[in-house]
Amino acid sequence: MKNFLNPYLGSFFLCSALILIGILSGDPYLMTVLTFAGLNALSALSLSLLMGLAGQISLGHNGFYGLGAYLSAIFFLHLKIPVILSILLSAGIASLFSIFLAIPALRLKGHYLAVATLAFGEIVYLLLNEWGPGGPSGFGNIPRISLGSFVLSSSQAYLILIWSLFFIFFVFSLNLSKSTYGKTLKALHNSEIALKTLGINLFTLKLKIFALSAFITALSGALYAHYVTFLSPATFSVFYSILILMMVMIGGLHNLWGAILGALFITFLPEILRVFKEYDILIYGTILTLGLLFFRKGLVYPFERLIYGSYSGSKKSQ
Repeated sequence: MKNFLNPYLGSFFLCSALILIGILSGDPYLMTVLTFAGLNALSALSLSLLMGLAGQISLGHNGFYGLGAYLSAIFFLHLKIPVILSILLSAGIASLFSIFLAIPALRLKGHYLAVATLAFGEIVYLLLNEWGPGGPSGFGNIPRISLGSFVLSSSQAYLILIWSLFFIFFVFSLNLSKSTYGKTLKALHNSEIALKTLGINLFTLKLKIFALSAFITALSGALYAHYVTFLSPATFSVFYSILILMMVMIGGLHNLWGAILGALFITFLPEILRVFKEYDILIYGTILTLGLLFFRKGLVYPFERLIYGSYSGSKKSQ
């Protein structure tokens, strides 16, 4: 039983189960929703690292998501860069943009930092809307992911790819949280003053985690572009930042497992509520409000109570 509680094996079995559920169902709609849940989980994981681990607030991740998507599509369509390389290159450039943003923004704290990142996300959205290919109408003909002559053209292939990538980054995040750097980030979250007394460069510490978070989010955006093969600026509005913030908060801010639980919950909830027709938005908002009010530790809390007998925060579960 102890092996099944291992976070590495647990995440492997969960990701494998989601892939198998989608494939064995044979339902293209379910596979599509599960694929989007994987993309959302990847973005939520990046925000969980930034906010839950390091305690830094960001409402501008829609900007990185949009940059990753648009840059990857443009690199292939206009510069004829291979798809795999264009995805990695777009994520790297978005991460570089995050450094330019972080240099002034990370000197701020709390609500001021949130507003600064929010402004960045809005700037990117407006630029995509005004100057992006196709303008507000968007553009299509974006190719699917390919490696040589092999093209990922099926829903099953993307489902496997995205949840496999999530598993890789989840394991990486688990290792990061347990490393010396990760423990230093947790200390940063708890007390910046204490770290300053130890002579640690707080700005460099924040800069690295901010760039890593932006890279993962932009990677998710690039994968999104080559999955849906059509991009519209409306997808990358500030609402996306709020959406992944809700995923992290609902799932559990201080626990990496919260990213996957929150992503699955927020992605599937609107689909389940469609049966209520015109009342779905009202019920959706009510559930989210009640969740934030009465499940402040996130959906991961009941599972931790069941497994460990008490809430363990980020210590045992991560």
